[in-house]
Amino acid sequence: MTVSRVMTGKRHVSEAMRERVNLAIAELNYSPNLNARSFSSAVRVGAIYSNPSSSNLGAFLMGAFRQSGESGCQFLIEPGRTEAEAVEGLHRLIESRIGGVILPPPLCDSEVLLDLALSSEVIPLAFATAIPRERVSAIIVDDYKGAYDMTRYLIGLGHRKIGFVQGDPKHSPSQRREQGFRAAMVGASLMIKDDWIAPGLFTYRSGLDAARQLLGGAERPTAIFASNDDMAAAITAIAHGMGLVIPDDLSVVGFDDAQVASTIWPELTTIRQPISDMASRAVALLSEQIREARTGNKPEVRHVREMLTLVKRASAGSPAD
Repeated sequence: MTVSRVMTGKRHVSEAMRERVNLAIAELNYSPNLNARSFSSAVRVGAIYSNPSSSNLGAFLMGAFRQSGESGCQFLIEPGRTEAEAVEGLHRLIESRIGGVILPPPLCDSEVLLDLALSSEVIPLAFATAIPRERVSAIIVDDYKGAYDMTRYLIGLGHRKIGFVQGDPKHSPSQRREQGFRAAMVGASLMIKDDWIAPGLFTYRSGLDAARQLLGGAERPTAIFASNDDMAAAITAIAHGMGLVIPDDLSVVGFDDAQVASTIWPELTTIRQPISDMASRAVALLSEQIREARTGNKPEVRHVREMLTLVKRASAGSPAD
């Protein structure tokens, strides 16, 4: 520490000690390791992802890496498909000396991970959680309102027979999206058929299973609202395979506005969740909090709300009957 103070010209070193250090530097021909200095002082933000096949992952990483460059910090990522794997990943990130960590769903709601981060003096940020906590900063959206607005849009098109595909029950946004759907249906005095509520896991494969359940019965819904775009894309594929024309025979809508929403045919009506901007905001917020913590102050917990947008495309239209 004394050598560092002398070489950087800082005070709090006596003249006698400064002369001794300079003499030792000259005798040893010492020069500082700039890479090591950079490594020890860099602000590091970590993240753990649970679903490498998610359409949202690319947008998340794009926003995070872009902001890490602008914020002058390093961004590190680890996989965590299960909570146990995520714990191992977080330990590796802690060993890499991160100052904060972003936890996307469903890890954003893991008390085990939140406690581990806080006990290790790492600042956690819950990303896209539907259950913001007083002790943890979060980037949040109103999943309830997004699902409510989408259901009301389908009702406004004339649909009365609407199916719904649930999200992963481990994700807090899943419950809020289903609650929004149910509230809109009840508000319009429409029946919610148990057979038209299909389980899903936010994966394309689970969307295939949901589509077979919803479209394989004697009576089919005229519209299906999937809790994310990956599952909506799977429903579209099954419908095409059955010879159904979208949206003439069946309207399909999703949630997120992931890249897949504008690459399938017809393009998907969905709720736009600005994942890239949310990831950018998360990295910026954590960078600020890490720097604040380094001054000895306790960073303020912040809950940042991002806006959702209903994006109308060709996959939704009025029912034929």
